[in-house]
Amino acid sequence: MTGQQRSGACSDPEVQAPRAPEATAETAPAALVDSATLMNGRRELAIRHGNDIYRLRLTASNKLILTK
Repeated sequence: MTGQQRSGACSDPEVQAPRAPEATAETAPAALVDSATLMNGRRELAIRHGNDIYRLRLTASNKLILTK
């Protein structure tokens, strides 16, 4: 190299580091909801999704089961 030592950094304002993608519905992290809050003391919950009804049920072994 002639003149000056080059470092890995570029001081040219025209050259920029790649930008992080903007969060969209597809890339945003999922919302976190506590199951106790969702169930609100119930053992079963009906969820409407479009024209379908799903059942979220808490089992005797404290597992969640989602059925259509």
